[in-house]
Amino acid sequence: MKRGRGQIAKAALGAISRALLVVLAVLLPIAIGFVRFVDNLPQATTDQSHTDAIVVLTGGGERIPTGLSLLEAGKAERLFVSGVHRGVDVAELLKIDRAGTGSPPLDPAVAARIDLGDTAGDTFGNSVESVAWMRANHFKSMRLVTADYHMPRALIEFRMEAPDLVIDPNPVRPTRSITEPWWRDRTMFNLLLGEYGKYLVAKWRFLFAHLFESA
Repeated sequence: MKRGRGQIAKAALGAISRALLVVLAVLLPIAIGFVRFVDNLPQATTDQSHTDAIVVLTGGGERIPTGLSLLEAGKAERLFVSGVHRGVDVAELLKIDRAGTGSPPLDPAVAARIDLGDTAGDTFGNSVESVAWMRANHFKSMRLVTADYHMPRALIEFRMEAPDLVIDPNPVRPTRSITEPWWRDRTMFNLLLGEYGKYLVAKWRFLFAHLFESA
């Protein structure tokens, strides 16, 4: 009986060991990929070239002020903000932004060059409504403004939606990630990990789409 129990325990231990090895084999590449993803987030651009349009994806406090600054600096003819709440117009958007940043009121002539999109609920939706706006205005190039951690996935979605458009990335680093290392900030860590998962899904969609096109 003791011998039988020993054999059972040994078999169970072997099964657990094999299961742990499988889990490790799956998680280790993901962990390595995650660290590489964070270490290779796009840096702030020094590119000062002019584009037809500036496209801002909502979702972070620093994005809209960056887009407005670029528009005021004459980096594009028009600004499109994708993913605003329904019912928000340009005047209200500027009021909220100026109150938050303490900046002086925007020149009315500059404000007249701003358009808003309120149909997008995610990054895929951002690409669809932004590209539709670009096509309607016959624009060929854009400066894309979004958070640095969001930029890799946003570029995939936009290039899938419109591979012919010229896209100049303009990543914005969230203030929180500047003041505190991501591995010490649980909220930022969870945000980056979730974004990495979404990025992988978008990347595989992109690869499969090209695979089927080639086939």
